[in-house]
Parts: sequence; structure tokens; C-alpha cells
Amino acid sequence: MSSDPRASQTFSNPGGAAVRFDAVGMRYGRGPEVLSDLTFELPSGSFHFLTGPSGAGKTSLLRLIYLAERPSRGLISMFGRDSALLPRTALPDLRKRIGVVFQDFRLLDHLTVFDNVALPLRVAGQSRSSYADDVEDLLAWVGLGDRMDAFPPTLSGGEQQRAAIARAVISKPELLIADEPTGNVDPDMARRLLRLFVELNRLGTTVLIASHDLALVRSLDAPVLELADGKLIDDGARAA
Repeated sequence: MSSDPRASQTFSNPGGAAVRFDAVGMRYGRGPEVLSDLTFELPSGSFHFLTGPSGAGKTSLLRLIYLAERPSRGLISMFGRDSALLPRTALPDLRKRIGVVFQDFRLLDHLTVFDNVALPLRVAGQSRSSYADDVEDLLAWVGLGDRMDAFPPTLSGGEQQRAAIARAVISKPELLIADEPTGNVDPDMARRLLRLFVELNRLGTTVLIASHDLALVRSLDAPVLELADGKLIDDGARAA
């Protein structure tokens, strides 16, 4: 991989949208709206950052995108399909097209790091022999080559973060959503992980990274979605 994360990278795609929001609002229960009138799209193959202060609604927006929540109003289209019209039986297959890096990692404590990272491939029916080398190479890239037989409770927060990122990207998903993916690592590892996301995007994955790290955001000439008080104050649109 190139040492410059911007090398040979295109951050827009004139094709269809992987994600489209049209006048979307969201509330929890009968409370006030936490997201209001969101209209934007993530073109297939694009790379976006999502920023905004704590409490702005970033995590709620991500939950809508990976179908953990439904909007209170408005339209959300995923890969060209209206999410409101999807039967529950269709959700597992749709979610297989999405890789998610959660803030709380969600690693399985009874599985080794290797098996946690390999889990999406195993669930997809691939044999260990077909993916073992790829998993080992990826773990080496994120600095966990010597921890692949360890269990999550023995890992530091930064190591768990890196394992969660490796699990999210191992299957080369069509859409990758990452919630503060570099929040527990040092600046050098943050840049290394960013190169991983850029490489995945170069191969065709649509990437959305939520981050408070302005240095990370400014390191790439990529569109930025900016939230404040549940509203988009910058929709990430860029002039042609």
C-alpha cells in the first residue's frame, strides 16, 4: 500500500447511491426528534466522513444506515431499495453487504482474535483453508499478528478496536460504516488504519467514517457530512 492515503484515490462516483436519505427524521419513543430533515446520499464507491459534536446525532444516523433503527419519517434507500418496504426476512442478507465498526467493539469473548475476524467469512460458508492466509495478513497489517490466538478480554482497548476493524473489513463489504474507528489508537496506527479504509474504498467499497479527530478528517480531501443538533449543516456535496 502507498504511504500516502490519498494516492490513486477517487472519492466520488457518478453511479447509483449506496445510501440515500430523503427528509428523514428519527425519534426514540415519544421523545423529541434526535435527527431532523436529513437529506443526502452516499454514491456507490464514495468515501465520506461524518463529524459533529457529542450529542449531535452521529451514532443515531449510523444506526439508521445499518438498519438497527427505522426512521420516524422520511425515506431511506439502501442499495436502491426502500428500507421501509423490506421484509424482516430480507434484512440478514442486506446486512451481510454492510461492514460495521462499533464504538463498543462487540467482539465475542469466547472466540480468539483470529476467529472473531474470520466470523463473517465463516458465516458466509467459506472454509478455513480459503481464508486463513487473508485473516493472518490482515491481523499483521493492524498490528495483531502476535495476538491472533488471544481472547478479547485479554486485549487492551486499542487492540480490541483494531480487531473490530479487521472483522468489519475482512469480507470487503459493499458499504463500511465506522464509528470513531481510531479513537483508541495512537496517531501512527490511526494513519495506518486510514490507509486500510482508503484501500478498501479503492477496491469499490463505499466508506463512511464518523470521527471527532479533525486531523484525521483533514488528512484526506474527502466530502464531510457535518451534524449539529440532529440536523445536517453540511451535506458533504462537492462541486463537480
